[in-house]
This record gives sequence, C-alpha cells and structure tokens, in this order.
Amino acid sequence: MFDIKSYEKADTVKQAIELLSANPDAKLIAGGTDVLIRLREGHEEFSSIIDIHHLEEIKGVEMQDNMDVRIGAGMCFTDVIESEIIDQTIPIVAEASGTVGGPQVRNVATIGGNLCNGAISADSVASLCVLDATLEIEGIDGAREVPVTEFYLGPGKIVLTHTEILKSIYIKAENYMGFGTHYYKYAMRNAMDIATIGCAAAIKVDEGKVETLKLAFTVAAPKPTRATTAEQFSVGLDATSENIEKIAKKALEDLNPRDSWRASKDFRLHIIETLAKRVITAAIIDAGVQL
Repeated sequence: MFDIKSYEKADTVKQAIELLSANPDAKLIAGGTDVLIRLREGHEEFSSIIDIHHLEEIKGVEMQDNMDVRIGAGMCFTDVIESEIIDQTIPIVAEASGTVGGPQVRNVATIGGNLCNGAISADSVASLCVLDATLEIEGIDGAREVPVTEFYLGPGKIVLTHTEILKSIYIKAENYMGFGTHYYKYAMRNAMDIATIGCAAAIKVDEGKVETLKLAFTVAAPKPTRATTAEQFSVGLDATSENIEKIAKKALEDLNPRDSWRASKDFRLHIIETLAKRVITAAIIDAGVQL
C-alpha cells in the first residue's frame, strides 16, 4: 500500500495552483509513473498529492492558425505517438516518445511529467530542444514562457517553483518547417531502459549545403545540452559523409558526460560521436538529401 497522507483532486489548473500554495508539502500527480515509485520506496515528501491527470486544460494537440503546434503537458506518450498532427509536423517528438518505457508506461506517463521530473535522461527532451520548444507555465503570480533549453538547472532540478504548473509545450512553425529530423536513444537494452546517451538532430539543407543544424544530447552533461560549437561549425558545409564526421567530432567540445555504473565517461564520449554521425545522417536523408 502507498502511504498517502492527503489526496486532493483539482478541478482546474487555477485550483491546483491554489492547493499547491496552501500546502508547501504537496506534489502534483498526472501519470504517476514517477510519483508512485517514490511513494512505494517510502519517500514521505511525496505523501501529499494533488491530482491533475484529468484536467482538459493540459490535454490535447492543436495546430494553430499560424501553423505553430501546441502539445498539452498532460498528454500521455501513447496519445502523443498516435497524434496525426504530430506525425505530420514534428514526427521526431513521436519518435522520441516511442522510446519511453514500455506500452504500459506510455499509456499513463505524460510528456510534461517527463520534463518536470528533471532527469537528464528524459527521453522527450532532446527532440524538444532541437525544435526550440517553448514551455507555457502558470503559477500563483501569473503565466510565463520558458525555452525548453533553459528549463533544466541541473540533475533533478528545473526552473518550476512550488506554485507553478507546466501547462503546454509550443513549437513554432519556423522551427520545424523545412527541417529533416531524427532521434536515437542508446541504452543497454532495446526497451524498458534508461538512456545511456540520447541524441536528436534537426537540419535544413539548401542546395546541398547545411543551412541550419540543431543537435541536442541527453546524459552527456549535467543537463540536456545543445552542441552549439558543432552547430555553428556546420553552417555552409557541404552535406557529405566526410563533413558529418567533422561535425560529430566538434560535438564533443560542448559535452561533459559523467562516469557511472551504467557507462564510463570514455564510453559515453565514444557513443556521443557515433550517435552524432548516425543521427545527423538520418536527419539529412529525412530532409530529402541523398548522401
């Protein structure tokens, strides 16, 4: 049994914020795939729960009039994967979502919860980084927007205050239209495993030359990180296998993976370079360019 001391079900985002404000010990629960594990392990700081999983305000995927895409933070991964809008506009998000856990987890775990957990191995975040996603946050002091690249402060730490809720994820049309994309998760198992390294790329090629490259990694630094040195180096280069090798080596300059029982730093560095080559190559092909 879970040792839940208090449980409240919010009817609106506004009410959930008010409940958080009234109880400094309360935690939000949406999918529950992280919170319930903490409870099972005996973490008392998760024993006061405010339930928001049912709130329509944080659901849905919408194509706006200006072609921007909005994803509700309360969308479970299965619904993200099955969304026609995401499939037609930002398929890399569905691609990354398909690497989360197994079917049972994806049926309940939410994309917003994956971000708010603060884990540097979060499977959805690299794809959102290369799409320059913006996060809509609502709190006791009003609403604000934060680029996803600024959402993480370090392992397990994010910019959300206690009285704030992540409502939506926005991707502007200019950040996905004309781009080829790809995501790859390297893990010790093919499924139901935490990423050793995650890598996403979005690339725009014009007349055979790289116009824009966005390259992001997870578990390669203390927080999800864009390889900006490699991105800047790539601009104007011919989209060739030889240049992809050079870009992949440049990616190492921005990253500082850790040693852990899952993988040594040296092994992670090897994987980073290998994944960069694989993912950039796939993104170029997705952009319609033959290598």
